[in-house]
Amino acid sequence: MIDVDRQTQMVVELDGSVIKCIRDQNGNHVIQKCIECVQEDRIQFIISAFYGQVLSLSTHPYGCRVIQRVLEHCKDMNTRQIIMDEIMQSVYTLAQDQYGNYVIQHVLGHGKPQERSAIISKLAGHIVLMSQQKFASNVVEKCLTFGGPEERQLLVNEILGSTVENEPLQAMMKDPFGNYVVQKVLETCNDRSLELILSRIRVHLSALKRYTYGKHIVSRVEKLITTGGEESL
Repeated sequence: MIDVDRQTQMVVELDGSVIKCIRDQNGNHVIQKCIECVQEDRIQFIISAFYGQVLSLSTHPYGCRVIQRVLEHCKDMNTRQIIMDEIMQSVYTLAQDQYGNYVIQHVLGHGKPQERSAIISKLAGHIVLMSQQKFASNVVEKCLTFGGPEERQLLVNEILGSTVENEPLQAMMKDPFGNYVVQKVLETCNDRSLELILSRIRVHLSALKRYTYGKHIVSRVEKLITTGGEESL
């Protein structure tokens, strides 16, 4: 509500206490508001306090919110690059963390295409394992939602596996978290992939009915079949 000069007078009193405020359940809201409302050149001391701290802040219940605000409001390319470089060094760790996963999801949903691509390439090769983890599975779903056609295909290929038994897909369909990733694949993949995946799932339909989480896949597949998602079935 106040003018820039008075804002500057207020925020300068936080100098030296930025990290302490971020880790406080009340103080973190003040830091977020500084990032949202005060001109960037007036709060550079706040932003620079994050340098070298991005991993520890991103894995903190309040710090992860502050990092997301920086990514939303920071326009200075050098500053953003410093923050993004630190995130990129720890993508796999952050994706599995109960708070860090929100930072990775934020970049996937709101970041630049090259940032999204870099994250997906760093997570490739770990997709099946991550899909069976509580926090990382949400990140995999975001990769499928926001990834480009080629990136999505890369993930789908990994989920299908390299043998006719489709072991990764089978494991995911029976998993409490993995089954949601498979459902997201069915939602987001192209027609050719959908045809292939449905034909692979069809083989396991009767077995899946015996599993609590497999039933979710069965109902989704049956719905797709009845609505003409795959006429050959």
